[in-house]
Amino acid sequence: MRRAQVQAGCSAVPRVTLLRRVFLLAPARSLSMQTRVLTGITTTGTPHLGNYAGAIRPAVAASTQPGVDAFFFLADYHALIKCDDPARIARSRLELAVTWLAAGLDPERVTFYRQSDIPEIPELSWLLTCVTGKGLMNRAHAYKASVDQNEAKGVDPDDGVTMGLFSYPVLMAADILMFNAHRVPVGRDQVQHLEMARDIAQRFNHLYGQGREFFVLPEAVVEEDVATLPGLDGRKMSKSYNNTIPLFEGGAKALKAAVMRIVTDSRQPGEAKDAEGSHLYALYKAFATPDETQAFRAALEGGLGWGEAKQALCDRLERDLAPMRARYDELIARPDRLEEILQAGAARARRIAQPMMAELRDAVGLRSLRSSAVSASAAGAKKNAKAARFVSFRDEDGQFRFRLLAADGTELLNSVAYANPKEAGQVQKRLQDAAHAPQWAAEGDASFVLRLDGAVIGHGPAQPDAVARDALMARAAEALAELSAAE
Repeated sequence: MRRAQVQAGCSAVPRVTLLRRVFLLAPARSLSMQTRVLTGITTTGTPHLGNYAGAIRPAVAASTQPGVDAFFFLADYHALIKCDDPARIARSRLELAVTWLAAGLDPERVTFYRQSDIPEIPELSWLLTCVTGKGLMNRAHAYKASVDQNEAKGVDPDDGVTMGLFSYPVLMAADILMFNAHRVPVGRDQVQHLEMARDIAQRFNHLYGQGREFFVLPEAVVEEDVATLPGLDGRKMSKSYNNTIPLFEGGAKALKAAVMRIVTDSRQPGEAKDAEGSHLYALYKAFATPDETQAFRAALEGGLGWGEAKQALCDRLERDLAPMRARYDELIARPDRLEEILQAGAARARRIAQPMMAELRDAVGLRSLRSSAVSASAAGAKKNAKAARFVSFRDEDGQFRFRLLAADGTELLNSVAYANPKEAGQVQKRLQDAAHAPQWAAEGDASFVLRLDGAVIGHGPAQPDAVARDALMARAAEALAELSAAE
């Protein structure tokens, strides 16, 4: 999940989420239903103009779309992974919360909260950690990048790698799965982390669901059209380049001082300017209407001086930013009011998280001793009432497989590995199609195989002897016949 990330001083942590213009990597839900969209905001750094245009403004606009149940959270636990400056964390939490509210995020319309105010999230993170393979975490891009850098330096591969960095995808999965988000906006480099969240959710559902899907599998939503503003020197605006234009910090005076330092060419007033090659024009265009942009371009090409052009940019920016800055100054002077807003958002979020966590605790066996016997009896009755079924999953090597389970949950067959879920799903459909005759055959004294059109597609679990093997193979054939009949 990609986080709307602002960097300043502390090392950047792996990004979480961001709402922008998007296309889906997974089938779209109908917006006639409430679609829950989750956006995380990293709390390290002070936002600048580029953050606003590229992240905050489009996210706030997207949160107002009909049919969207938007969740925004300050990812302050994630911020601790690489930033160990408490004062910076505390200040950044304040500034980021105020910035998003000043920019138009409506806490009455969206659920806006701090990650650290939801104790169910780290609790869920632990439950998910217990079903997540280390091999899956070994493949996380951020961890691999750290290992590669260490190896290039000739030091221990895990030098400086904390468990926070190593396992942060599990915490990210908990952020998403706690609220069963349908869509999570991500950058292309973060798609892997959504896939991990889906894998972890499927694993938990398989182990503890008993036919119930506790977690919705979130859809990755990839940014397609993102506003990237040039900084004072023409490079991408970034704290790491020290070329940013402040959003609210320092007020109108600081904004104007920064704009006046924007690098321009040596063309004099009266000389035609190259609008498309001008950083001033790119900045103006990001905030102006089409008519205003056209007029500004014509003025530049007509010989407008750079000083006048910079003043025009200041005036245009102030028209948008001044009202927001007033709200920012009002809110940042009232931390008690901000705390009320965040606590109200946390209370709303916990109305979902608390009952969800209670169900998950019960599912894994963390129950009251008074209810354990009753729960076990009810679970047994429910298990006996289920039918045979296929369960898809992703193994630790990233390959796609499926299991055939009996009505009571007994594993009858484990498929071979497939490169993608579509291929595995097609095999399941063919197994249930009467036109295809599966062939069961013993494999030694302990196991058996299933062939389809001559190719091995699965193996039975090892048994103590041939008698047990044959009995299980008969159960597997019967279960598959039931599935075919139901189909």
